[in-house]
Amino acid sequence: MALMTSVALKFGTSMPPFELDDPSGKRLKSEELRGPRGLLVAFTCNHCPYAIAVWPRLIELAKKAKALGINTVGINPNIHPDYPDDAPERMKEKIEEWGIPFPYLIDRTQEVARAYCAQCTPDLYLYDAGKRLVYHGRFDDNWKDASQVRRRDLQDAVEALAAGRPVSGDQKPSMGCSIKWR
Repeated sequence: MALMTSVALKFGTSMPPFELDDPSGKRLKSEELRGPRGLLVAFTCNHCPYAIAVWPRLIELAKKAKALGINTVGINPNIHPDYPDDAPERMKEKIEEWGIPFPYLIDRTQEVARAYCAQCTPDLYLYDAGKRLVYHGRFDDNWKDASQVRRRDLQDAVEALAAGRPVSGDQKPSMGCSIKWR
């Protein structure tokens, strides 16, 4: 497990479009996934301890965000023979086990992760209704222990976007396991 952090991106950058399959073979387009106020894109996986720790919080935030007009999509770029826990069949199991309420898609070629400059799992991107990047950073200030969180960075960004307020430019990078590039 190599610890990585997300790279800084220019705010206002356009959301790269994508078409990816879910583990059942249903093809989804980024255009179909956006909510009326935006889209939260989470590059994540099943095996990384950082991603596992954040999954329950991401699921809860996705429910709140949806009610605010912001949809969520998870994208797994770790489809790699050396990481069988991230295989599509295991993704199906996790969707059911964790009750993931949003599409969890397969980036087999890793082209989508590369287009987004994703580096780690989780790597989190929030786009407004105009498909412009407004947040790219950590979920909160304590990935290990949700009870110790004092700053809910991503939740604050989601709430600001939904309310039509500016999203804070004080954004700390996400950190997690490196994407398993082929």
